[in-house]
Amino acid sequence: MNATKLIGALLIIVAIMAGYIGLNKIADSTKEINFLGLKINASDESGKQEGFMYVGAAILLFAGGIYTMRAKKP
Repeated sequence: MNATKLIGALLIIVAIMAGYIGLNKIADSTKEINFLGLKINASDESGKQEGFMYVGAAILLFAGGIYTMRAKKP
């Protein structure tokens, strides 16, 4: 296994971890409860924004990992 494939695999692993962290941040920043028949919804906008940034970075890292894995050596 050469170095470019190793770097590509590492990028994909980091992308999966970043995506997992981002999705958890998005899920944790929104809470909803029912109180006496009323729905109360609370959300943390900065937490959501940070989660979406993690997910965006994960998409870019994953694409970079796939590109690096498929790149042919000249």
